[in-house]
Amino acid sequence: MMIFGKLFYFILALGPLIFVHELGHFLLAKLMGVSVEKFSLGFGPKLIGKKIGETEYLLSAFPLGGYVKMFGEGGYIEGGEVHTSDGVDNVPSDGLKLDSLRELTNEEKARSFAHKPVLARIAIVIAGPLFNILFAWLIFILLCMIGVPTVTSRIGETLKDKPAAKAGMQKGDVITAINGKPISRWDQIADGVAESKGQPLTLTVKRDSKEITYNITPEPRISKNLFGESVNGYAVGVASAGEVITEYFGPVDAVVKGTEQTWKVVDLTFMSLVKMAQRIVPMDSVGGPIMIADMAGKMAESGGASFLAFIALISINLGVLNLLPVPVLDGGHLLFFFMELIFRRPIPQKVREYSQQIGMVLLLGLMVLAFYNDIVRYFVNSQG
Repeated sequence: MMIFGKLFYFILALGPLIFVHELGHFLLAKLMGVSVEKFSLGFGPKLIGKKIGETEYLLSAFPLGGYVKMFGEGGYIEGGEVHTSDGVDNVPSDGLKLDSLRELTNEEKARSFAHKPVLARIAIVIAGPLFNILFAWLIFILLCMIGVPTVTSRIGETLKDKPAAKAGMQKGDVITAINGKPISRWDQIADGVAESKGQPLTLTVKRDSKEITYNITPEPRISKNLFGESVNGYAVGVASAGEVITEYFGPVDAVVKGTEQTWKVVDLTFMSLVKMAQRIVPMDSVGGPIMIADMAGKMAESGGASFLAFIALISINLGVLNLLPVPVLDGGHLLFFFMELIFRRPIPQKVREYSQQIGMVLLLGLMVLAFYNDIVRYFVNSQG
């Protein structure tokens, strides 16, 4: 696919996620009575903008994020305080003239983010990440209703000298139940064997038009998990035939399945971050915009359902990453607000400013790492 095609799908995938994230902040701010001054898709210089009511809606130059600017959110206007950069009380750090610094009126305080109760500020900040996760949940529900590709429980191979082959199971058999519990998907076989803990299983299979029952004791094995770690498990020695069907779910079942899938991805995302911190997942696995654009293009080529699933996956990653307690991210703001709840007073402005500078350095470092990995992955290694 041409580079402009991948760029198109990159924007098509990332644009809605940025919008949904900022929409969460925006709607909760409005609900809490906070005045929203700007709603921007993208960072940097303004490309186009239009003011509707009290809010200016912007499309900015760099499409890697967005922001909602609320009245009373940080800076000199927070609490009507004057913050200086050099200890001289009459030199404000944001460069504003002294005559622009004043105590807010009661009406302004009623619309100021900084003057809202801490729980209201927590709700406004956490709404962005939660909207990303909610958006992914809705996508998964939709996908369950329009059809999910599923690998069936048909056996493609019985491994020599393994429990299934010794018991008499054959290629082409379809496993229909484990210990009397009906199954139809290949992943249900793996789950059933894992849950056995090595205890004997009763497997019911369909061969042609006949139903046959086998008593099989799984054998221990060492395998690799998603993070490349060696884990102890059990197996009966069968391989999938790779037969794929499309499963459809009604609205109620789709909600259940969509919720399960959303939780699995959220859990996997958190675990990936933990494994990365433990250096189990290598840092060169971190990807940036080029990797996202490449994957978006490939998923789009695979079909609309694959592209929607990819958007849901990225949306959850965006939501979870923003909850990390790193200053400049939503999680950093939440950390300060929870500390305010504990100590019953706001964290000093200087502490927040220094913390945000550290957070910005960490974030820029991560971005540099992601870009470096992308360059090595797609330009250096591809030529080698």
